[in-house]
Amino acid sequence: MAAKSFVRRARRAAAQREASSELPFWKRKTLAQMSKSEWEALCDGCGMCCVNKLEYEGTGELAQTDTCCKLLDPKTARCRDYKNRKKIVPDCIQLTANVVAKMDWLPKTCAYRLVHLKQDLYWWHPLVSGDPETVHQAGISARGKVIPEDQVEDITERVVDWFA
Repeated sequence: MAAKSFVRRARRAAAQREASSELPFWKRKTLAQMSKSEWEALCDGCGMCCVNKLEYEGTGELAQTDTCCKLLDPKTARCRDYKNRKKIVPDCIQLTANVVAKMDWLPKTCAYRLVHLKQDLYWWHPLVSGDPETVHQAGISARGKVIPEDQVEDITERVVDWFA
C-alpha cells in the first residue's frame, strides 16, 4: 500500500518536475546521497536480487537458477519479512551504495546498478511508468518464475537462462 502511495506522489512530483524542468532524484543524486525513502523507491520490485546464483569454481562464472531465498514470495516477488530479513536469513546481502559498486551479480536492469553506472531507468520501472506492475508485465521480475530454496533438493539442477 505504501508503495502505491509513493508511486502516486512520484507521479505528481514528476509532473511538477516536468513543469519546472527539475531532474528526478535518481538523475540528480548518487546512491550515497539518497534518502532512505528515495533508496527504497529506487527498488523496482523485481525480486531478482533474491534469486539464487551459482558461481563456478575456477572460472568465477555466474549461473542463474530458478530458486530464491526462502523469504521471497514467488507470487509477488516481494520479501515476506523485509524488516526482519537479516535476522531470519543472516547471509542476506543488504544493498548499500558500497555493495552495489562491488556486486557484479546484480541484474543489468537493476535500478541501483543503473544509477551507479549513471544510466537511466527503463520505461517499465515504477518511478518512470507510474505503475508497480509494469516491471512484472515487462517480464523482468522473478514473479511466477521461482521456487523457494527450502523446497528444492539440489539447486545445481535448477540453472536457467531467462534473459539470454
